[in-house]
Amino acid sequence: MLEVKGIHKSYSNGNKGLKVLKGIDVKIAKGTFSAIVGPSGAGKSTLLHILGGLDAPTSGSVFFEGKDLYRLGDNALCRLRNKQMGFVFQFYHLLPEFNTLENVALPGLIGRGAALKGAGVKDKARGLLKKVGLSERCGHFPSQLSGGEKQRVAIARALINEPDLLLCDEPTGNLDSKMGSDIVGLIRELSLANGMTVVIVTHNMDLAKIADKVYSLKDGVLEK
Repeated sequence: MLEVKGIHKSYSNGNKGLKVLKGIDVKIAKGTFSAIVGPSGAGKSTLLHILGGLDAPTSGSVFFEGKDLYRLGDNALCRLRNKQMGFVFQFYHLLPEFNTLENVALPGLIGRGAALKGAGVKDKARGLLKKVGLSERCGHFPSQLSGGEKQRVAIARALINEPDLLLCDEPTGNLDSKMGSDIVGLIRELSLANGMTVVIVTHNMDLAKIADKVYSLKDGVLEK
């Protein structure tokens, strides 16, 4: 499903360039659960954003189902991300002015507004919130939720368009160990139920142990 060839990423740092990724090659098979581990600052989030078409590499290619992401036009890339990818971020990125149900439904309304009426998307959002144990929180706003609840809302939102690929960026970084373990277990359960490919980045080796494959990112290089 996902093939990465020769990914390099550098940033300008004054008169010097900062090399974050130094030649990443990896293949992620369809339906697998992969974890990328490494210390903070190793470039894990940068790599995940590149895999998801959110941040272009300095050089190299990312192929998603045979399509070179960074040769697609902006509109085509946006459509692909909306319909076939889901994202779960460490800091949730829920919209504070929308309630839980609206936050979950929003990507579905954007992606399928012409094909599926708003009521249908909201019914689907309610079903996802029930699946993640938040049926009673549909009308609550992000400021009224705990960290674990916000992350479960973010997971439900990522699943609204039934993505083929779910990318998770330190989804347990702001949670205690028990809640973090529960969240990763939930992601694993949902991935198996829906046949999704999952890539999760984390600095927590204990949480990575449930993955089918674990990759280590160190000094800009990815190792199995």
